[in-house]
Amino acid sequence: MTIPAVCISHLTKVYRGGTVAVDDLSMTIAPGDFFGFLGPNGAGKSTTIHCMTGIAKPTSGKIEIFGIDAVKDYREARRLIGLSPQEFNVDTFAKVTQIIDWMGGYFGMRAAERKARTEMLIDRFELGPHAKKPFRELSGGLKRRVILARALIHDPKLLILDEPTAGVDVELRRDLWRYLQELNRDGKTILLTSHYLEEIERLCRTIAIINGGKIVREGPKAEFLTTGDLEEAYLSATGAEPDHIAGAA
Repeated sequence: MTIPAVCISHLTKVYRGGTVAVDDLSMTIAPGDFFGFLGPNGAGKSTTIHCMTGIAKPTSGKIEIFGIDAVKDYREARRLIGLSPQEFNVDTFAKVTQIIDWMGGYFGMRAAERKARTEMLIDRFELGPHAKKPFRELSGGLKRRVILARALIHDPKLLILDEPTAGVDVELRRDLWRYLQELNRDGKTILLTSHYLEEIERLCRTIAIINGGKIVREGPKAEFLTTGDLEEAYLSATGAEPDHIAGAA
């Protein structure tokens, strides 16, 4: 029997003030899948990711990453995950090579291994001319590449991308799409959140929509496109009917 890349069962997260961010959420991601995770702002996407990666502790429920309990065996589960967050949570004065290398150190990689892996990622993401530049001097698109390279330094089996192309121009966005498709073809399981529905439709094979902390629709991408486009399916699933939106406009 194939072990899922991600298996979330009845996940609930209630914050100290009483806010229910995730409400009895269950979701499964198959190994090798390119999985789109959609939802409005505040729907629970980031909280779900935070629970998967140990940034937040679930109130109840279970999360397994390739069969490993993400709470009880946090360190082992976290080693299987590469996280590319929406925000640039780096030392902006650090050089590109340092940012990537330091993350390898966080995962306990030896210096020689980090160096070889960093050089490979610098080359793959065409960062060579910028490798010695401080992060703050890079364009938005180059910063996104650095954050993605950093997420891949320890060769994780699961790559989580939270709005990876936010603020990136069209040409660089398509470059990043190409990189992600190559990674997925190489066997990397990818979880992608994005507000660009075109991006989800272009890249993903499976889609889940979260609203109010609950999964309101999940399935193969083809099922979302049987009666229209992804935008119509998304608006309908989140309670904003397309016809209503058009009429209001």
